[in-house]
Amino acid sequence: MEQSHIHFANEIAALLKPLEQSIEQVKAQNLKLIIHAGTPKTGTTSLQTYLDKRQRKLRGKGILYPHNLEKIHNPTAPKHQWFEKNLVTAHLDYFLENFKNIISQVKEDTHTIILSSEGIYNYWWDFADESKAILAELTKLFDVEIWVWFREPVEFIESFYKQCVRNPQTANNPCYGKELSFAEMLDIDWFSQHLDYQGFVTDCQAVFGKGNVLAFNYQGDVVQEVIQKLGLATPSDNPTPRQNKSLNSASIALLKTINHYDLKAKDKELLIPHLKHINDILDSYVTGTLIDEEDRQRVVALSRPVTC
Repeated sequence: MEQSHIHFANEIAALLKPLEQSIEQVKAQNLKLIIHAGTPKTGTTSLQTYLDKRQRKLRGKGILYPHNLEKIHNPTAPKHQWFEKNLVTAHLDYFLENFKNIISQVKEDTHTIILSSEGIYNYWWDFADESKAILAELTKLFDVEIWVWFREPVEFIESFYKQCVRNPQTANNPCYGKELSFAEMLDIDWFSQHLDYQGFVTDCQAVFGKGNVLAFNYQGDVVQEVIQKLGLATPSDNPTPRQNKSLNSASIALLKTINHYDLKAKDKELLIPHLKHINDILDSYVTGTLIDEEDRQRVVALSRPVTC
């Protein structure tokens, strides 16, 4: 067992070796790394859009919200999805190459780097041991803080269900792009484990250190909260406009019909703008929630709120 641990540590060290010069730069500047992990449907798109549009102003204050290489493929996604993608697939060389790119964007007056992707929470339970070991190594290079916002569980899981139905199907995901009802999806461990808020926090504390995980209750405007926490300005009385409106139950019913045909991701994406238009028209006709009382009780029983 001890030999296996040594071998594993040597593998991690070998992966980090090409970054030695960049690592020295990071250590010299004592950089803070804030990893915004979501959760989904807590204003993450609004926050990412805000930070992305103000990259130049943030740089002037010593804060780096790194350029997103994925914009080449998706200009509307100002988040850092490579973070969880590389860790889920254990492509750790790609993960570290992205960090090398980020460090190349650091200037002498940079004191804070912010990375943001709600997929970090979505896929946390899918990260391999090697991936979490690399994350632990980050604490030796940066002053790492994990920021995560949690919604009331019933509201969160209903929104997360809608997002799963909306997403294109992927080979390794049991929920994305399926025709499943809410009750059926709640029976799937991968889906229901997202109600384990405390489990996520405890796991992150094991990787990054207990004092480095900051969990907040979602109050409706994450952008204003982050502005205040970063010391950028006094929060505004005007709420930040939501960038990613949830679909109503009628639109979800249409999506489930569409999912029956197992569309290619690119074709499904072409339908989304039309579906959003339909959603806006139907909004005044649709009332209620997708979750009935029985399912609500199940959600309450499954959820594990943060207690520390």
